[in-house]
Amino acid sequence: MQTTSSQLLFEKAKTLMPGGVNSPVRAFNSVGGTPIFIKKGKGAYITDEDENQYIDYCCSWGPLILGHANENTEQAIIETVKNGTSFGAPTALENELAELILSNHSYIEKMRFVSSGTEAVMSALRLARGVTGKSKIIKFEGCYHGHVDSLLVKAGSGLITLGESTSAGVPESFANETIVLPLNDEEAVAATLEKLHTEIAAIIIEPIPANNGLLLQSHKFLLHLREMCTKYKVLLIFDEVISGFRVGFEGATGLYKIQPDIITFGKIIGGGMPVGAYASSHAIMNHIAPLGKVYQAGTLSGNPVAMSAGIAQLKACLHTDFYHDLQHKTDRLVDGIKQHIETKGYEITIYNIGSIFWFAFSNMSHLTRADQINSGKMSLFAKVYHHLLENGIYFGPSGYEVGFVSAAHTEQDIDKTIVALNHAFDTVLSG
Repeated sequence: MQTTSSQLLFEKAKTLMPGGVNSPVRAFNSVGGTPIFIKKGKGAYITDEDENQYIDYCCSWGPLILGHANENTEQAIIETVKNGTSFGAPTALENELAELILSNHSYIEKMRFVSSGTEAVMSALRLARGVTGKSKIIKFEGCYHGHVDSLLVKAGSGLITLGESTSAGVPESFANETIVLPLNDEEAVAATLEKLHTEIAAIIIEPIPANNGLLLQSHKFLLHLREMCTKYKVLLIFDEVISGFRVGFEGATGLYKIQPDIITFGKIIGGGMPVGAYASSHAIMNHIAPLGKVYQAGTLSGNPVAMSAGIAQLKACLHTDFYHDLQHKTDRLVDGIKQHIETKGYEITIYNIGSIFWFAFSNMSHLTRADQINSGKMSLFAKVYHHLLENGIYFGPSGYEVGFVSAAHTEQDIDKTIVALNHAFDTVLSG
């Protein structure tokens, strides 16, 4: 496979941007080699600057649930741009997208648009602190909530300890407002809330943790969070930036039928454009300025181009059998890989929910915590990754990242992927 153009572009990029990228994982540090520079995408396929074509399971890290350059989404963007790109003033499109979401999501009553998932989480935390008058937050090891200062932390040394920053530039005082607990551990949650509930504003969790592997939580644990938050007057925040509209229109909230106090969204509601949102009840959202004392603003919030793309995409998601068809495709992919793995006796497990999937070099049937991931096996993923690239399959360039199936993937695409993945496993694991 020829990648000369990507190599030249990367060398140039490194003189212009830190590490040559605008988001660290794109640098290919986890898998080695030179990142490929993408020129265009259509349907389930992307094409790099050297005209190599790949079946794409990254889907821009999830938001392209309809695939690349979807005709309806593309047309909506073009027609909107003809009227301008940004006004810094209200538009009817904001009303239309908000009404589309709220009228089809029974767990929220009011929402505010922002420009990214990180911004949505940041705003949700500020709202939770404003509503409760308390400052500390509980998060979970293995959940990623964007690059918010107080959430770029890892677990401390004890059961009930404050977090330790995982990034330079985050003041210790910020990290000290965050308590990090293990996932799927009811006792740790109960003990922490019993001791510190008067200081804790909210618990935030990805109900489907999908940023550090796919760490599927038990329904019982998520219910426990709801019960504990209610008992101790702590707000429960579901970060559905990835799972929202991906595992169903109501996301993990609807799938598990658990009512959080605040939900954060991103990715899919922008149809590939930069967008995020946070949502809650009327009572909680009315604490946001200009109605309340919790300030949050953004020049590009509710940007008309992003709104129009989101409207087009989410209307498609509401079609009958949309999620059923996505599930069918994902099951076809997962089953095809599982059969081969079981036949060969490989120590690989495929985890999936809805149209999200992830494979780990592990034989654990239920992997629920970050510390259960065997980091020593990530070198195997790097080898598999490059075999896949050579065979025209594109995943996110890290063994910790999940894959996504889109409506644009055909059964033929799925079957080709099964063959390529199984061949990659054979090459790497059988020598």
